[in-house]
Amino acid sequence: MRGLKDKTVLLTGGANGIGAAIAKRLAEEGCVVGILDLDAAGAEKVAGEIKAAGGKASSYATDISDYDAVKRAVESFEAASGPVAFLVNNAGWDRAANFLDTTPDFWKKIVAINLYGPLNVSHVVMKGMAARGFGRVVNIASDAGRVGSSGEAVYSACKGGMIAFGKTMSRELVSKGIIINTLCPGPTDTAILRSFLEGPDGARIAEGLKRAIPMRRLGAPEDYPGLVAFFLSDDAVYITGQTISVSGGLTMHG
Repeated sequence: MRGLKDKTVLLTGGANGIGAAIAKRLAEEGCVVGILDLDAAGAEKVAGEIKAAGGKASSYATDISDYDAVKRAVESFEAASGPVAFLVNNAGWDRAANFLDTTPDFWKKIVAINLYGPLNVSHVVMKGMAARGFGRVVNIASDAGRVGSSGEAVYSACKGGMIAFGKTMSRELVSKGIIINTLCPGPTDTAILRSFLEGPDGARIAEGLKRAIPMRRLGAPEDYPGLVAFFLSDDAVYITGQTISVSGGLTMHG
């Protein structure tokens, strides 16, 4: 991809799954990668794998729901690697439950990670981008935020909020040279989905999902980094405010 080499990219939730796959792909493209994740050991492991492969990466143990912690982590990354050029808001968390069986404390945890987290990171990072007149952002939301998902009411609300936030900020900041787009994964073999399939009906539900997807398989973490790299690249300079589903055809918008 054009325009990625030597660019600094800050990525949240890069310790495993989709985030780890994105971090590795961007490092392969020549980006200098900074990983923010509450899982310090996992983030350090991914950064170590990138460096062992000849790339540049660092990790920062960070609770993205804590604004001050985010600010400190961003300052540390920029002091070591330079101003953030690219941002990938990827971190997320959920547990399957019917909404009427949940509690406000459960909602608060989901909202803190999936909505306040990316708001915190975006607020800190985009200020610098706006001042410098350049920035590219990819928000990893979910098709749950576009079409809903049983057992994920609050998570879906947060992801729908991220889609709307990305569109609004793309309007507010395009004059500052900032491009913002959103990627919505469909059902993907990650820790979140596996937590949904832990019960006795897990195998049946997984097979049902596969049958519903035209490509007849669940997504894999490696299915998403290419589109993220494209959105961040010079090949996408005339694309902003867009939301793209990557779901094997399960959802088809247009």
